Amino acid sequence: MVLPVPLFRLRCGVNSYDWGKIGSDSAAAKFAAATPSDSLTIESEKPYAELWMGTHPSNPSKDLESGRTLLDLVESNAMLLSPSVKARYGPKLPFLFKVLSINKALSIQAHPNKTLAEQLHAKDPKNYPDDNHKPEMAIAITDFEGLCGFRPPVEIVHFLENVAPLRSLVGDDEAKAFIRTVGTGDNSSEVTTEKKNALRSAFSALMKSSPEDVASAAKSLVAEAESQGSSFAAGGIESTSGEVMSKLIIRLNKQFPDDIGLFVLFFLNYVTLSPGEALFLRADDIHAYVSGDIIECMAASDNVVRAGFTPKFKDVQNLVDMLTYNYAPIEEQKMTPKEYPYAVLNRAAYSSQSEVILYDPPIDEFSVIRSVLKGDGSKVTFDPIDGPSIIICTGGKGKISVGSKTEEIKEGYVYFVGATAELIMESEGEKDDEFITFKAFCEVEDHSNGVQL
Repeated sequence: MVLPVPLFRLRCGVNSYDWGKIGSDSAAAKFAAATPSDSLTIESEKPYAELWMGTHPSNPSKDLESGRTLLDLVESNAMLLSPSVKARYGPKLPFLFKVLSINKALSIQAHPNKTLAEQLHAKDPKNYPDDNHKPEMAIAITDFEGLCGFRPPVEIVHFLENVAPLRSLVGDDEAKAFIRTVGTGDNSSEVTTEKKNALRSAFSALMKSSPEDVASAAKSLVAEAESQGSSFAAGGIESTSGEVMSKLIIRLNKQFPDDIGLFVLFFLNYVTLSPGEALFLRADDIHAYVSGDIIECMAASDNVVRAGFTPKFKDVQNLVDMLTYNYAPIEEQKMTPKEYPYAVLNRAAYSSQSEVILYDPPIDEFSVIRSVLKGDGSKVTFDPIDGPSIIICTGGKGKISVGSKTEEIKEGYVYFVGATAELIMESEGEKDDEFITFKAFCEVEDHSNGVQL
């Protein structure tokens, strides 16, 4: 039996959530619409939030030619995954690859670790649909803003001392205790158990506020933001100025009036990313996305514990209990990509300063490669890897080849590449054009111990 060349173009589903960008302004919608589908017509007034690429049963990708789901394909041919990946993760992709297009803030949330995910799924499968953890990585494809992890405590002290509505919800005694523990002059980001416990206590006090108290304090907070402008919160702090904070509060209050999330802002790092910049979020890390388009890759799970900026199910107590209360300046939470060593550029790619960079988070389920091939005829050849890949083009056009099979690839096209296949991509276009792709992949040590698959 001759197996088909392991290069399949995929049709991927797009989800519509309230926070998504509208119509063709949504990158997720535009990319989905690049592949013909009888079931998708982009509606100009409808929000489109997430394009899913993978085998997750909630929205599985399909082979464009045969119509079979990608899950069916890899279940019936283990070599597409590789024996080592199948042995470790089962007959499915260990990652879920997405494009998110964010018009309104996503919920303030965290994702459970593996142990907690198993417990939550057993108790409440409706709200926690699987038993897996969900560490995730976000790479900006347009300008992006979000909230990521707890600020250094000294920054929270500044806000507690200068934003009366925040202090009123946390409680004066709790605020004083936090300030005593943290101090006001120590700008060190060193994480200590004492500071983490103080952070847990203050954050818990905030999150236990009654809806009536939150609504009252929110009105006062928004009034201060509107009247004080750049002098809001005594001018803010170095990482988040008073002007930025006041505008953010006013904007988010219009999206979610009188929401507890307006006060969580003071506890979390505010981050902006330019295209190509990235964040890695471990399981149990608190975060919220505010605006922009991103590539997101995660362990294959759909578990979310929410507590603000959402009409969906909120699980405040579990969120408060599950967080690690680690903290760091936002620059320490950004990822630093590096040159990918297992790819060869041709002369045209070198001379045009094309690049192939790796985002390699400290987990096993996935890594992502961003390739930018400039001009015409710039080519990259990837060494075979012992695991599966999914590739999406987010700009420009070119060719993609595995073995004897060559296909066109342009904005929105998505391909699956099976394990141990040499992959070649080549740009097409004018001198100033850029052919941009993202490649999610998994490769693990061989754990099959010779077991016949």
